[in-house]
Amino acid sequence: MYMPQYLGDFDEKELEKTEKGRIFILERKINYGPPAGEKIKLDEVKKYWDQLELFPLRKRLLELLIWGKYISLPNNSKSFWMK
Repeated sequence: MYMPQYLGDFDEKELEKTEKGRIFILERKINYGPPAGEKIKLDEVKKYWDQLELFPLRKRLLELLIWGKYISLPNNSKSFWMK
C-alpha cells in the first residue's frame, strides 16, 4: 500500500472524512509538497487560509503569489524607512 510521505502514519481516507482532517492534509501538502503529479487547488487554499498553519516563509510567499501583497506581516518587523 502506498503511504504518502507528507502524511506519515496518518490514514488519508480517515482524515478526508472531517473538515479538520482535510485542512490537515492541505497544510501538509503545502508545507511538504504534494505527491508527484498532484496539484493543490487554489480555491481550497483560499477557503481555509486563516486555519492553515504553514511555515512562515512559505506563507509569506503564498500570500504574495495569491493576493499580490503580504497579509500577515510580523508585528515586530522593523522597516528601513524612518518614521
